[in-house]
Amino acid sequence: MKLKFKEPAPITDHSNPLESMMERFDEAAKILGLDESTYNALKSPEKAVIVSLPVTMDNGKVQVFQGYRVIHSSKLGPSKGGVRYSMGVNLDEVKALAAWMTWKCAVVGIPYGGGKGGIQCDPREMSQGELERLTRAFVGAMRDVIGPERDIPAPDMGTNPQTMAWMMDEYSKLSGQASPAVVTGKPLVLGGSLGRVEATGRGVMVSARSAMAKLKMNPSESTCAVQGFGNVGSISAKLIERQGVTIVAISDISGAYYNPDGLDIEEAIKYVTKHKSLEGYKAGKMISNDELLELDVDILVPAALENQITEENASRIKAKLIVEGANGPTASTADDILEQNGIMVVPDILANAGGVSVSYFEWVQNRLGYFWTEERVNRRADRVMKQAFDNVYKVARKHKCSMRTAAYIVSIKKVADTSSLRGIF
Repeated sequence: MKLKFKEPAPITDHSNPLESMMERFDEAAKILGLDESTYNALKSPEKAVIVSLPVTMDNGKVQVFQGYRVIHSSKLGPSKGGVRYSMGVNLDEVKALAAWMTWKCAVVGIPYGGGKGGIQCDPREMSQGELERLTRAFVGAMRDVIGPERDIPAPDMGTNPQTMAWMMDEYSKLSGQASPAVVTGKPLVLGGSLGRVEATGRGVMVSARSAMAKLKMNPSESTCAVQGFGNVGSISAKLIERQGVTIVAISDISGAYYNPDGLDIEEAIKYVTKHKSLEGYKAGKMISNDELLELDVDILVPAALENQITEENASRIKAKLIVEGANGPTASTADDILEQNGIMVVPDILANAGGVSVSYFEWVQNRLGYFWTEERVNRRADRVMKQAFDNVYKVARKHKCSMRTAAYIVSIKKVADTSSLRGIF
């Protein structure tokens, strides 16, 4: 017998990423009519592991770091998700990001569950040797958690392909055999995939292109502002520009740069490669990151930090289309305002899922021992993203809800149905 859905506890801190994610989860669960048993099982992570990592620093002293790995779900397959090195890492953040990975993998239809990890440290203040020892200590502590068939880490904030190379090597030593499929985001020479560097930004572009078609927006007559000019932001900007869209503003930690006549993104990328940031960039007038969000443009791509669009500034957003390159750039309190103003939002769990899609392709290639051309990787990734967008759009029309709620409906239903069929609870 179907149990009555119990109202969840009220959200008390909308800026907390875990509670912000749960508010969207709750809304989709109610629309689906999710029963209480399933709701309770899906909202909680399967496993949260906290480890202490003693590391000998270059000065000879031992420093102890806190490490985390959260497995939110393994219903659809082995869990998948990045490992971030940051002083801001905490259990609530890692839980939220692990859950986001569950929904992200489900919404694009790849056979992974969601996981996330992190170490509370400042990688900018550490030498290569210290980072390597820390990484190897983390793998040793998590050797019973991670594995090619169990849980597959990837790079995230503060980590990179070199970090993954250390992880793969340490796991291979501990397991007694070469295990390239234990992590993704590796250097090409160690089994990384062609197309991985551009994968997330490419997915943002495919999402933007798909949404523009639904909104009947002509790319050559459209303008776009991109907040954040790291890997995701810069590649999103470059590939959206190639669709014929004029990029009028970009930004990074140094500020935002605006030119109503358009910016040359290839030149901007060369500038950042040389100068390490956009600071001193002369091709656009300098404005604040907050001002960039409120520019009179057709498309806005927030590809920087969480909670950039909030209840406070949502009513001043003028873009017709928001494509979320970052995780959680829109606070849950802003969702209704954007919806009421007729702004289509392609949510993070859909828009930036190109990265995990190509991570999956890397894992498949590692297990096959056969590698694809970049053209094949891009073609398959584009197909995955386009199909996922169309599925979510169809559900949004059916339930007369936002794309964000529809994305959660698609992903939650898939995990719930799988759990039910497997008889896990």
